[in-house]
Amino acid sequence: MTGTPRARLVGLDVARCVALLGMVATHVMDARTPAGGLTTGQWLAGGRASALFAVLAGVSLALMTREPLRGGPLALRSAGIAGRALLIALLGLFLGGLDSGIAVILTYYGVLFVLGLPFTLLGARALVVLAAGWVALAPVLSHLVRPHLPPRGFESPTFDQLADPGQLASELLLTGYYPVVPWLAYLLVGLALGRADLRDTSLLGGLALGGLGTAVLATQVSRSLVDPAVASEKATGMFGTTPADGDWSWLLVVAPHSATPFDLAQTIGSALLVISCCLLLEQLLPRVATVVLAVVFGAGAMTLTLYSLHVVMRTPGVWPPEEPSAYLSHVVVLLAFGAAFRLLRRRGPLEVVASLPVRLSRRAAREEGSVPQRSGTKR
Repeated sequence: MTGTPRARLVGLDVARCVALLGMVATHVMDARTPAGGLTTGQWLAGGRASALFAVLAGVSLALMTREPLRGGPLALRSAGIAGRALLIALLGLFLGGLDSGIAVILTYYGVLFVLGLPFTLLGARALVVLAAGWVALAPVLSHLVRPHLPPRGFESPTFDQLADPGQLASELLLTGYYPVVPWLAYLLVGLALGRADLRDTSLLGGLALGGLGTAVLATQVSRSLVDPAVASEKATGMFGTTPADGDWSWLLVVAPHSATPFDLAQTIGSALLVISCCLLLEQLLPRVATVVLAVVFGAGAMTLTLYSLHVVMRTPGVWPPEEPSAYLSHVVVLLAFGAAFRLLRRRGPLEVVASLPVRLSRRAAREEGSVPQRSGTKR
């Protein structure tokens, strides 16, 4: 691919910022009101924020792999992305060892990137078909296999679990809070979306309506099939999967973090709606307003750094205190850091470190003279 480099898609940064603030809300704010109902934060972000994070991972992976490479250049690029994923996973293991009370997503995120690499060779149409099949069949596979696996031992993967690689692999792939096997559906959807023209307003409008329709349909069909009392009880979410010893009717629930077909479909629809609306906002605003948008939502350009900062802020003894009202403090800190780095035209420090393997692989490929300079849409 050749041509003039195109500007960074600010709408994707806005969507990443929304995902980050949504995940913070589920970590800090109460899930239920004193009367027993869902809080607004839980209703909006529960299960959806982390799914949005995962779909955006697929979009990022698609943008990193737009050049159709083969042979040595493809191997170098894949190695660079795998190295990046490894660094993110190691960071996740470190953060998982902190007493934050958060189910840290980063180690799962790193594994998701590695497992997604073979699918970067597919086109958008094949990815859409594969994603639809994955939504339907991966939860069934999980339901069949999990009864034969050891129960999850930790809320988050940690370095201690490296002593038992079988247990760790089991948790990362199927029994953990963000099980990679069913969650690969999110990455596939993101890959397909990243292959599209993300500046086409007609396409984005269609995706927004399609995402909204998918989310509403999945929710309503699930609720028509599940006992209302069960649905209400599980509305605040599960712990990554349905019960390993549960019957097949569990696959009908749409509860957050249940990784059922209905949960995956609903959260994929929500993610498409948010991403499409953020990209549409960028396209419809005048240039000066887009610049302001980029600064205000600059946190979305350094989510790895700011997510990690948020986890540290949730550990005992670190400001702010662990109470629901602290959400505003988290938001102010994260948005302020994001805006400052954006104004200074600096990348987040952890983003710089994590991108090192990718930069080295590109340099090696250029030295071989086998790939063109970077072009296309910047990430």
